[in-house]
Amino acid sequence: MTLSPPLPPRDGVHYRACNLCEAICGLRITVQGGQVTDVRGDPNDPLSHGHICPKGAALADLHADPDRLKTPMRRDGDTWHPMNWDDALDLVARRLRGVQAAHGPDSVATFQGNPSVHNSGTLLTAGAFLKALGTRNRYSATSTDQLPHHYAAAEMFGHPLLLPIPDVDRTDFLLMLGANPLASNGSILTAPGMRERLRAIRERGGRVVLLDPRRTESAAHASEYHPIRPGSDALFLMALLQVILSEGLARPGRLADVTDGLDDLHDIAAPYTPEAVQAATGVPAATTRDLARAFARAPRAAAYGRIGLSVQTFGGLCQWLLNTLNLVTGNLDREGGAMFPRPAFDLLTGARPGHTHHGRWHSRVRALPEFDGELPNATLAEEILTPGDGQIRALVTVAGNPVLSTPAGHDLDRALPGLDFMVSIDPYLNETTRHAHVILPPATGLEVEHYDVIFHHFAVRATARLNQPVFPISADQRFDHQIFAGLTERLSGKALATPAERLDAGLRHGPHRLTLDDVRAHPHGLDLGPMQPVLPERLLTASGRIQALPEPMRRDLTRLHAALSTPVAPLILIGRRQLRSNNSWMHNTPRLMRGPDRCTLQLNPADAGGLQDGQLATVTSRVGQVTVPVEITSDVMPGVASLPHGFGHARRGAQLRVAQAHPGVSLNDLTDPLLLDELTGNAVLNGTPIHVQPAPQVAGAAPAAGSAAD
Repeated sequence: MTLSPPLPPRDGVHYRACNLCEAICGLRITVQGGQVTDVRGDPNDPLSHGHICPKGAALADLHADPDRLKTPMRRDGDTWHPMNWDDALDLVARRLRGVQAAHGPDSVATFQGNPSVHNSGTLLTAGAFLKALGTRNRYSATSTDQLPHHYAAAEMFGHPLLLPIPDVDRTDFLLMLGANPLASNGSILTAPGMRERLRAIRERGGRVVLLDPRRTESAAHASEYHPIRPGSDALFLMALLQVILSEGLARPGRLADVTDGLDDLHDIAAPYTPEAVQAATGVPAATTRDLARAFARAPRAAAYGRIGLSVQTFGGLCQWLLNTLNLVTGNLDREGGAMFPRPAFDLLTGARPGHTHHGRWHSRVRALPEFDGELPNATLAEEILTPGDGQIRALVTVAGNPVLSTPAGHDLDRALPGLDFMVSIDPYLNETTRHAHVILPPATGLEVEHYDVIFHHFAVRATARLNQPVFPISADQRFDHQIFAGLTERLSGKALATPAERLDAGLRHGPHRLTLDDVRAHPHGLDLGPMQPVLPERLLTASGRIQALPEPMRRDLTRLHAALSTPVAPLILIGRRQLRSNNSWMHNTPRLMRGPDRCTLQLNPADAGGLQDGQLATVTSRVGQVTVPVEITSDVMPGVASLPHGFGHARRGAQLRVAQAHPGVSLNDLTDPLLLDELTGNAVLNGTPIHVQPAPQVAGAAPAAGSAAD
């Protein structure tokens, strides 16, 4: 099959928001002669004010990527053949139903990657497809990097999307743990231009404090930085609470009248004095006391923690304690504190109070509980590899690369070839989709109409913006919503509303009573104002009250208390976020991969053991081994090693030419699927015990960096 040449785009200036990360920065895109000639930040965007990062500038490269697929592909052995869309959709629906007819509805599993929530076409139509499949074996990137946020929100406030967001534009004290907004552009914090926002806090006399095992890019823009041992953040946060409660500094204010469990916090925090946790955290007791007192006494303060807190063994307790710290100091749901956005398209419209969000069913092999309809992705490989009733026999992946993103990814790499059938809805032939029998590639990026359905729920300011396509698609391409609609109709006989119809209905019923035409008429976006207090009206707990000490958190404190005396491994592995990367798929863009090798193992000089900068080292964990260049730096604290995530492109069969020229190694060939946050089921990607030694030299050849599992 040959692709029909697409119509040329309209020359001139186009305005849309970047959908590559959570910052949703407004862009000004110039097209001349059918080509993008310039991409820069849109100064009139009410949220980003002209901010842009290297990823946004690379959108044109992604559009023109010669490795991007545009027509369905069917695999025959190691050979791929194009298909037409009707035949491909018919085949996929027939094969999925055939597997379910033979082995039951749960024999088909689904996995959705992060880009699913960066594309409104997928977000608004994939749910109907999943419902038509009727499987309980659903997985997503949520249980890789953010499930603890949603778990704490559901337990305390009644809904996974009721996430308190730090009001960084009005705060006087920003306490950050395990967050690197200078590299992430903010994460579960849609606040583009964080460099300027942090500077503004300091310039108005405020304080920005960062605790992290690594002196990150954000440390240079904080008032102060304190190293903290990986996995000990819950102990540190509990010590902050202990000081505040024991010294009479708590002032929950108006929310005390709508909160249960406040009186119990004093007793549960009592054992965690700064002196008691000092050995485990590495933070001096005097520093902890100073920070607790300063946070409690600040006119307006907000505590914020991101991926470093979520991907550890106490992720759920960390996010609960952050919320509790904001609550007891009177900084929850107030200007300058941690607030709840009220977006124009509000997914909480119609949500019913008291809904149960977790533990309604469990995985087959390890009996791990579901959350919000999904099982922990750390169990996906074993559910495929373990024979017996209920074994996964088929898999649907949507915009995901779990071979690189899930713990012990080499186990999943080994499992996928044994499936009866696999289909991937993805524009790339990557390390995961190379195992698919069929790939259905959606149009993407500058070709799609898009509204940021999710990230307005995390934004520091309410805005609304519809992103119009810059480029038309060819007759041989399909949008993601067309793919899901086609599959849903074949599986259930039901036709779907279009994303535009759903957006218009949602905007009309939302808090600002807009229409899609209202938003479309403002190409730079509508400014709907800063966050406002919304409690208790927005609470969705069964009681209509905040739960300061939910029972699952209370039970998990036994595990936390044991951590006070748990021996620390000599060397612990943590991940690393990079500004010019977004998980694995941004590694195929030439301009983002320029410069020296970024996949290095950072080691403190105290842990180098004679290794030199640039020398190849073998890194071994319980589950795997990789060979990678080392980077000796005091930016990581002693006892800690750091490896960026998203690499590991040396696997044969993928078609990612740029990425394969910069393969690196996969962090998740080392992470352990048996290490989970027991409270939430989130993967523990920070805290893997490792051993590092010089890589063996091969006579006559220099060893190449790569995964031993490839």
